[in-house]
Amino acid sequence: MKICLISFDSTYYDHNIIAELKKRNIEANHLDISKFKYKYTSIFDKISNAVNKTFFNKNKKVIALEDYIVNQVKEWGHQDAILFIRPDKISRKTHLELKKSTNKYLAYIYDSCTRFPIDHLLDGVFDEIFSFDLIDAKKYDFTFISNYIYLPKRELFSKPTNENIFIVISIDERFAFLNKLANYLSDHAIPFKFIAVGKKAPQNSNQNIIYSQNLVFPEALQTDFENSKIFLDLIRKDHNGLSFRIFEALAMQKKIITTNKSISEYDFYNPNNILILDENATIVINPDFLTTPYEPLDEEIYNKYTIENWVKTVFKL
Repeated sequence: MKICLISFDSTYYDHNIIAELKKRNIEANHLDISKFKYKYTSIFDKISNAVNKTFFNKNKKVIALEDYIVNQVKEWGHQDAILFIRPDKISRKTHLELKKSTNKYLAYIYDSCTRFPIDHLLDGVFDEIFSFDLIDAKKYDFTFISNYIYLPKRELFSKPTNENIFIVISIDERFAFLNKLANYLSDHAIPFKFIAVGKKAPQNSNQNIIYSQNLVFPEALQTDFENSKIFLDLIRKDHNGLSFRIFEALAMQKKIITTNKSISEYDFYNPNNILILDENATIVINPDFLTTPYEPLDEEIYNKYTIENWVKTVFKL
């Protein structure tokens, strides 16, 4: 069996799908288009592309990327299934060309269709579209599937090394609430480790927030995952799906503080383990939530969210 994954894997999660497929002795290839770099041949080439984008809606970089994708898939030969993550990155025409190279053409969306619209791909392109967003799944009749647990399950320790609340987050529209929460935690002497990633630290921010100009990948966070007591998850605007931080917490058997209200609809939701905060309300954290132990999930529920079950479900294995 041959399966190809095409994705924009800038945060380095998608490679876990390939690893799981290979465990099953499936010939699996991953085309990570985040690594594709277009090089202008000259300054005139760059100017020409700017003119084409402005007046003719043609972008040489996108055209080159699409040619690269099609040629690479053809080189790998006909596939039993192709899964495309972030299908908004390329044109409908190129998707239809890729579809010729597979028996089953699939898409997975782990972002909101409001942020990355795919209206031009909803009719006659994919054999099945999966989405992590409950609202999008209902609205567009997608097949709902959440993100997955990619980490091995850790033992439940009675006391982590650090009693802190942990998050790594990009500096975006969520930062105002992150800063508000940092101030609350500081005022109540509740330890935390917040790493904010961006080009510049915002003004008037909490002095205990750590700043980084470089992306922080999951592999570099293992110590923080293991040592922290609670994981913080702040939802992006227009998101309803669950981020990978939730599933990392499930694997590490850690409590979660989140602004994602939809988490209460999942079968693993337990108010003892998961605290939902309202961004528009006054922050109040019950001390009992911080001190009571984590309550382990039922094994059947836990296994439902593992990458093993995700791959089995998406590819009908």
